[in-house]
Amino acid sequence: MPTSLKAGDRAPSFKAETADGSILARKDLAKKPYVLYFYPRDNTPGCTREAQSFRDAMPKLRKRGVAVVGVSTNSVSSHQRFTANHELPFPLLADTGGKIATAYGVLKENGKSAERATFLVDARGVIRRVWPKVTVTGHAQDVLDAIDELGI
Repeated sequence: MPTSLKAGDRAPSFKAETADGSILARKDLAKKPYVLYFYPRDNTPGCTREAQSFRDAMPKLRKRGVAVVGVSTNSVSSHQRFTANHELPFPLLADTGGKIATAYGVLKENGKSAERATFLVDARGVIRRVWPKVTVTGHAQDVLDAIDELGI
């Protein structure tokens, strides 16, 4: 199910528990640009490489004032292990019911996991770029390039 969201659309609200047990909502990111990336499963090869690439890009993202939030349908405990195993410095949302993935149009037809997709959202909560089918290799750099290109 490809997302119907596009650049210029308002980012849907979300609220979910993170790996550290706190609750994170879109409103908590108000007035701050962020990358919301969806991935299918914790601790799989592609998802691990993607998380590590965002981890490694965090100094550049922080310098630009951009937050990163990962989302999958895995549980909080799964996210805790994934975060610890790979020293991830950004929150992972436990979208166990698939509500966030559904709102963003990226829940797989099986209803059990999300498609790999990324949304770049500006400080006003407007989606500025969508990557509906992410290729893991080079993706974090593509996001950084878009941030620079768009002046976010």
